[in-house]
Formats: sequence, structure tokens, C-alpha cells
Amino acid sequence: MAVGKNIRTYFDGRWHDGDTPIMRAADHGAWLGSSVFDGARFFDGMAPDLDAHCARVNRSAEALMLTPSVTTEQMVDLVHEGLQSYEPDAAVYIRPMYWGIDGDHTAIIPQENSTGFAICLEEIPMAPETASATLTTTRFRRPVLESAVVNAKAGCLYPNNARMLQEARSKGFSNALVADAMGHVAETATANIFMVRDGEVFTPIPNGTFLAGITRARHIKNLRADGVAVHETVLSFDDFHDADEVFMSGNMSKVTPITALDDTQYQVGPIARRARAMYWDWAASNR
Repeated sequence: MAVGKNIRTYFDGRWHDGDTPIMRAADHGAWLGSSVFDGARFFDGMAPDLDAHCARVNRSAEALMLTPSVTTEQMVDLVHEGLQSYEPDAAVYIRPMYWGIDGDHTAIIPQENSTGFAICLEEIPMAPETASATLTTTRFRRPVLESAVVNAKAGCLYPNNARMLQEARSKGFSNALVADAMGHVAETATANIFMVRDGEVFTPIPNGTFLAGITRARHIKNLRADGVAVHETVLSFDDFHDADEVFMSGNMSKVTPITALDDTQYQVGPIARRARAMYWDWAASNR
């Protein structure tokens, strides 16, 4: 499913132009859902935390009992090779992925050392600095490790996210603020979440129901280095209604301020603006 343009695909040992077919009908990933991916970004000539995203896709593969076939270092080199075909000012979504090819004698368990690998580079603009989003609640929740592979960035988790988004959009909102199995706030349907109260930042503590993102960790580190108190803690929906400002954190857009949670309205606040500015400064300093 292409959402951008100017796609390049690394598959079967070389780079291809376009949205190249990579999976067969009988591949384990095609009919039993054993696929994982990660997403990094190239923008303004920078690919921040690329190595962390490449390392995480290998961990995700292992969580789905897939055998990673490319090291982090090799993956980073391949991505940089593929990016040479883009203009220096292009904004590119970087998506390495694995999937199971063969199953064991039951067909259910992916067979060891039978793993497909590809990298998809897709030109997708960065969201403008003025972009924002609105949130509502959803009846769908994040699963737990005992019932789903929540410790991986797995394709099989995303139908649940799609249900959350569809419900939110049917109510006139752009995203959903999602609870974990205990009823505490976990994240949104597409990204991690932060709130601000009295100049201090709060974000749900990782509890095994959602991926604590790479960009999320970068914001926490940057904010703390700037003297802002950041608390990872248990948060309720009431906490978010009482917040001074709220913003999402994700690789696709880095920082997205929230302007509403149901009937509660927010202004785009100084902490969200500061988090975005610091992210760009950090990325430029690590070019």
C-alpha cells in the first residue's frame, strides 16, 4: 500500500525502482501474519536514530520467532546506499521489514532461518510545523503480552489500531487516546502520548502493552537535558482532561500537538514547540 511516491525497494540482494513485489501467496507471512517492520525518517539530509530503528526490527523479528538475516550495521549501510538516489532535501520514510517464508511441520510456527527481508524507501513529506490533531476515546484497548506480540512492531497488531482510528474518525476526531487492559492511558492509535501540567511533562510508563518508541525516548532525553521534569507514570483519562497541553510523539511526524480530547480544548503549548525544536537541533548536531 503506497501512500507516498518515488518508491525504491531493496529485495533479493539489490535495489529496485518502484513498489516491487516481494511476497508469495504461500509465504508464512502472507497467510499467517508473521511480518514485522520498523520506520525511520530521512529529512533535511538527516536520518536520526536510524541505527536504533534497524536494531529494533531485528528484535521484533525475534519476538515473532523469525530469524533476522541482516545485522544492524548492514541494514544501516543498505539504507544509506538506497537514499543516494533521492534529492538531499527529500523527505523519505524508511521501512525495513521481515516476514516468515516457510513454516514447520504444523505450518503454524515460522521455520528457523527461513525469513524474507526487504527495505522500502518511500518519499512522504514531513508534517508541517503547524500540524495538529484531535483525540477521542475508543472502546478498543491495547492487548497484553500474554495475548499478543506487543513487544514487536508487528503487522498483525495493526488491525486493532485501525479499529481505533475508524471509531475516532466516525466521531469526528483524527485519532484515539487508548487504554491498556487495566483502563489506564497507554498511547494513541498511532503514536506515544505526552501531557504537560504546571510546566512538568508526564507520559504513560511502559508496562508491556505498548511500544515505548525510539522518538519518545529521544524527547524524554532532550527535555530532561533542558531542565524539564519528565515523569513516566500511570495516567488516567482524567489526567489528560486536566492537562495544560498534550502532544503525540512518533517517527512519522516527530511531534504533533493535540488541540482537543473530546470536549476538552487545548492550545498548542510551549513544551510541544520546545520538544520539536530540540529534536531538530539534536538531529542536526548528529548529522
